[in-house]
Amino acid sequence: MNYTSCMAILACLLWSSAFAGIKIGLLYTTLLHFAGVRFMLAGLLVLPFCGNIFSTLAQIRAHLGTVLIIAFFQTTFLYSLFYLGLDLLPGAVAAIVIGTQPLVVAGVAHFFAPAERMTTRKAVSLLFGGAGVLAIAANRGEMAIEGPLALLGIGLLLLSNFSGAASNLLVARETMDINPLVLNSAQLIIGGGFLFLLSKIIEDRSLVNYEAPYFVSLAWLSFLSAAALSIWFQLLKRDGVRVSDLNIWKFLIPLAGACLSWLLVEGESPTPGVLAGMCSIVVALLVLNINGRFWRTFKKKHDSHEL
Repeated sequence: MNYTSCMAILACLLWSSAFAGIKIGLLYTTLLHFAGVRFMLAGLLVLPFCGNIFSTLAQIRAHLGTVLIIAFFQTTFLYSLFYLGLDLLPGAVAAIVIGTQPLVVAGVAHFFAPAERMTTRKAVSLLFGGAGVLAIAANRGEMAIEGPLALLGIGLLLLSNFSGAASNLLVARETMDINPLVLNSAQLIIGGGFLFLLSKIIEDRSLVNYEAPYFVSLAWLSFLSAAALSIWFQLLKRDGVRVSDLNIWKFLIPLAGACLSWLLVEGESPTPGVLAGMCSIVVALLVLNINGRFWRTFKKKHDSHEL
């Protein structure tokens, strides 16, 4: 297993723990306020690792337009849609829609990035991964979709997936002259700041209630956002890394989330459906990482058989 795969797994394991922290934090505060504070703190956590402060500011100033666009798509727009959509849907339905992100990224990349065309191997990997997400979610919660608000929630989460796809492509293609840590720190602080200001305008501040669990969840979510996104931005800028292939690793998030539930939530235990979904995701990742020579040989034999 190479460096890119190992670091992608680490980032996805960090992200898989976010849902528990979000549920806890939202017991004490409002959606956008919580997101805004979380991401501003995450950006500040990354800042000391960016190097010389004057060089950092110079890079941000030189690429301010790109930083603002990525801050919008990766943080402000994505997470305002994410949190609002999450609040309108049963957990299992939300998990399925969120789990379509690798499919959305692959589709967007196919049409907007010539080097990221859909391949047979990628399509097979996405098929198994999507089936795995569906199986895990379907066996872990209420699947009913009722009323226009639920449909709105699905639409918001799908839009957040498209926003994430756009930001991933932008980071990979348009930011070659800026340190990925500088880019991540700046976009988190700016994007989180916009979310915080938006919360001041549209949310009821009387609902905020600061207690110890709020600060614990905020600290953990800020750390994982800082660490996971910094890893992800650096991977997106590595030579030879394809955005759509990298995002297939995100199928690990529901798998790891299910394992965490078994460990931390009383009454949670493996079911045949969840285990089948996990196996499907493992197959997806194996297909993605099959040796290229082996896959080309297999495909050539399959094509000759069809002829």
